[in-house]
Amino acid sequence: MSVEIYPDTKIYIACPANFATGGPELLHQLAHHFINDLKVEAFMYYYNFNGNKLKTPVHPEYEMYNVPYVTQILERDDNTENILIVYEGRKELSLLSRYENIRKIIYFVSVDNYYFEQVTKKDFFITRAINKISKIIIKKPLIDFDITSQEVLDKLAEKYDYRKDPLLKLANFYMSNSYRGLKWFSDLKPMYYLPDYYVNIRFIEESYALNLNSKKNIVAYNPKKGYLFTKKIIEFADGIKFIPIRNMMRKDVINILKKAKVYIDFGHFPGPERIPKEAAILGCCVITGKRGSAAFYEDVPVTAEYKFEDKEENIPKIIDKIKDCFENFEERRKDFEYYRQIIKNEPQKFVEDLKKIFVKVDL
Repeated sequence: MSVEIYPDTKIYIACPANFATGGPELLHQLAHHFINDLKVEAFMYYYNFNGNKLKTPVHPEYEMYNVPYVTQILERDDNTENILIVYEGRKELSLLSRYENIRKIIYFVSVDNYYFEQVTKKDFFITRAINKISKIIIKKPLIDFDITSQEVLDKLAEKYDYRKDPLLKLANFYMSNSYRGLKWFSDLKPMYYLPDYYVNIRFIEESYALNLNSKKNIVAYNPKKGYLFTKKIIEFADGIKFIPIRNMMRKDVINILKKAKVYIDFGHFPGPERIPKEAAILGCCVITGKRGSAAFYEDVPVTAEYKFEDKEENIPKIIDKIKDCFENFEERRKDFEYYRQIIKNEPQKFVEDLKKIFVKVDL
């Protein structure tokens, strides 16, 4: 079963205005390929744009995709020929109830985000309250609580059973960008697998002119992902230089990853994740945890020797692996050739998969 595209079909892809991160970039890439490869009329639907604050809802990072946009879907376009695509955020899912006739697709770009966006002040209230007070009194949390942990996710999944979510039932079709999501939301039918290619074309272009001699014994990391454990690694790894990727323009991220020999990421991997791919394509050895999609080779095709559970007893092993990558870089970087090849082929594979899911038909 495919999603039928008719001669007059319009596709609207819901996205927050002026917001740049991995998810929104994927949505702009999706629209770009609908227009240029499937030759379908597609629009970004910036549902929350405030024209009094900004002149345009398009983030500068996404101007290169040259996708037309709307800030509302007209009543006449709420018909069965057209399609509305939203991702798993609660605001985005709530858009589905606004329209009666348009065909609706939910694109899961993050398993975790679906649950985290439903968390209320009552969830884990006692634990969070104790930690809030202890931070004031003793300047640190009293209870080791990580909302991104598998234990927390399991509790949220039990409380917010996706099978009972009325908003999910409003959709006609479902898609997942990860193998993990495909398995996790397996009861939603029909479900299509549309793996993304988060890596911006600029990273791939830079990879062709990469000078490996400029690589240094540097470890790059994203402080927004798994920082509590990464901090412990940094404290233990005396003499190793770590550089955070924090509040940077794309060109600055490129410059750091071109210099680093290693990139580490012990975040919760709600999906395949963008920066590990960017690091790999720019010649870094990539060391990850085993949370979320990182546990699935199909999502993060890095061999087991470069994946570690984020436990303190593993820190010495992680440090040894970092040093091994430094000292034997020429050999170790070869372990990521398959990963790099997959990344380079992802744009083409994305279009091929897109054409299998969305099929043009005559009325």
